[in-house]
Amino acid sequence: SVEQPMTLPDFLSREPDGFVHLTGHRIGLHHLIRSYNEGFSPEMILGEYPTLSLALIHKVIACYLENQPEIDAYITAEERATEVQRAAASHGSSLQELRERMRKLRAS
Repeated sequence: SVEQPMTLPDFLSREPDGFVHLTGHRIGLHHLIRSYNEGFSPEMILGEYPTLSLALIHKVIACYLENQPEIDAYITAEERATEVQRAAASHGSSLQELRERMRKLRAS
């Protein structure tokens, strides 16, 4: 069975690629929740993300606590995707290899 993504409150937005962020901000849900799970208080999170309001941080944490299984699953998937991207980047072509490929393409 395919899991339906949870319905987001108006203060969270989902990009077409599935990335969830705070509406009107580039701050990912997983960034804020990671800080919370590391023991940061809402006030400490505000120190990390001063463009947010304390009220918004409290709303996001409350949403997390009410939907913890779904949000934890999302965060796990997001972190796994980031690891895959990092691994691909570290094993990717060097700039020299890319330039050589471009040169061959132009020559053909």
